[in-house]
Amino acid sequence: MKAVHAVSFALVVVGAINWGLVGLFNFNLVELVFGAVPWLERLIYVLVGAAGVVLIATHKGDCTVCAGERAVKPAESTAGPTV
Repeated sequence: MKAVHAVSFALVVVGAINWGLVGLFNFNLVELVFGAVPWLERLIYVLVGAAGVVLIATHKGDCTVCAGERAVKPAESTAGPTV
């Protein structure tokens, strides 16, 4: 499941960057790279959407903040200062 999460995360980041470029500069990177092969461009969009669904479905189990767990802090040393 870790590999699915890593691939999903990477695809969502690619999608977010692409939408940011579209919104800011009207520049579609996915279309530029895969536009010559329309079915491949469409497949990228489908995979990004599916990755978003996977992250939504698994987010609470993966996120320590949303799961209500506190971040584990390193144990502090009880020894006094070293000279």
